[in-house]
Amino acid sequence: MIADARIVFLKDRLTRYHDQAAYKELFTAFYPRLLPLAFGIIRSRQAAEEIVSDVFINIWQKRSRLEHIGNLKFYLYTATRNTALNYREREQPGQTIDLAELPVELGVLPVNPEGLLITAEMRKMVHEAVNRLPNRCKLIFRLVKEDELKYREVAELLKISVKTVEAQMTIALRRVGEAVRFDLNRTLPAPVKK
Repeated sequence: MIADARIVFLKDRLTRYHDQAAYKELFTAFYPRLLPLAFGIIRSRQAAEEIVSDVFINIWQKRSRLEHIGNLKFYLYTATRNTALNYREREQPGQTIDLAELPVELGVLPVNPEGLLITAEMRKMVHEAVNRLPNRCKLIFRLVKEDELKYREVAELLKISVKTVEAQMTIALRRVGEAVRFDLNRTLPAPVKK
């Protein structure tokens, strides 16, 4: 995922200098993250692609007003949610949806120094454990761990309480932890005898 400082830098470049390269970098970083959210709401790949594209077209058109947005990442998720919900209401009036029950595809877990220490087998175990989580729990886990949203932002995005986010993350982390338990004595190299 793109670092928060980089997002601020790109937003500044886009707002002040109408920098197309900054816009393209934001699009490339966020398009694949926003697509599952739109798809989960409307259940149409083509329409989801159009919705996310529309969000980015809107960003470009209103780029000079972006300086008033404190958290562009959260703004993009909220704009995608709202655009998808508006589309759904136009196309399927009267049908309601619980945002916290959206189907979720788990992406690639972020690679960081800790992540590099995880073996391929352990990654597979984590991926399988997360995929076995209930949809609500999996979505919250993905938004927090993969998309790096804060609990408060996830709560606002899904229209649930922060306590619900905390509880779901506790469940997710406990289940993932149980799935990847391993014996340290088997995984650490034996001490060298002198």
